[in-house]
Amino acid sequence: MIIVLKSTATKEDSLLFKNKLEQEYGVKVNEWTGVESTVLGLIGDTTKIDIDYISAQDIVESVKRVQEPYKKANRKFHPDNTVISFDGGQKIGDGSLCIMAGPCSVESEEQLNGIAEKVKKSGATFLRGGAFKPRTSPYAFQGLKAEGLDLLKEARRVTGLPIVTEIMRVSHIDMFENVDVIQVGARNMQNFELLKELGKIDKPILLKRGLAATIEEFLMSAEYIMAGGNDKVILCERGIRTYETATRNTLDISAVPVLRKLTHLPIIVDPSHASGKSWLVEPLAMAAVAAGVDGLMIEVHNDPPHALSDGAQSLTPEQFDLVAKRVFAMKKAYDEAMTIE
Repeated sequence: MIIVLKSTATKEDSLLFKNKLEQEYGVKVNEWTGVESTVLGLIGDTTKIDIDYISAQDIVESVKRVQEPYKKANRKFHPDNTVISFDGGQKIGDGSLCIMAGPCSVESEEQLNGIAEKVKKSGATFLRGGAFKPRTSPYAFQGLKAEGLDLLKEARRVTGLPIVTEIMRVSHIDMFENVDVIQVGARNMQNFELLKELGKIDKPILLKRGLAATIEEFLMSAEYIMAGGNDKVILCERGIRTYETATRNTLDISAVPVLRKLTHLPIIVDPSHASGKSWLVEPLAMAAVAAGVDGLMIEVHNDPPHALSDGAQSLTPEQFDLVAKRVFAMKKAYDEAMTIE
């Protein structure tokens, strides 16, 4: 159940009303204070609550029941967009466009630092790179693991770019203490034990949509993290598996506006994994910006033909520089178009 309070309600009025609801009905009440209104979200058995009685209270503007199973991720509970801020001044969800760029896998210090410096120069705001790599084949390169994490931290020290890297299991959480954004890959989207543990830490989590996950399942996975107390969740659409074989996956571009309507969480798109082909990265990135994303995740490698993983979908630094210029120009045009009435 969602209760919107009148703009004239004071903090004291809200607190008294919130305590009354919890005591009388045994529900948990979450409060979100927006720019124009305060919203109370009731979680628990609300079947015995009389909506007409609640509506009659002086401080109540409106009240309605919520059917969606996700509560904390639901925009109805949290009308304002969530903005995630970083120590270096970077923000995700504030209306700007962030770009997370870097190699699929961390291969060496020279490789990583070289790419990091070039993508930063081109406008990237985060450095992405895999230290632990989930691969379809057990014989494929699995990443440098702990050494890869150390190399990412060194690249951050050199460039100042916050780092984004994927976690594989609960036992690795302590190793990721100094990682700026922890990525949960598509294969782990429904690893609920991992999600619950990530909900206990105060660190941004980038959650990728599963290969065959519905949007509701995607949001329910975000709910697992948020239910543990961690509201810093970034959603990543990275393509879903369909019958089409021309591309590695099918980018569900419609998921961006749908998610925007359903949730307050930041949304980014990964055109590299969505297509599996480097020449498709630019048009898909442009489409994502036009759909209203908060950011992009793009794979960049200094020598794609010899990359240890996903070389076919990786851009060279020179190609990335051009794509970055074009998507930022697209973002400017998008912002101008959205002012037209």
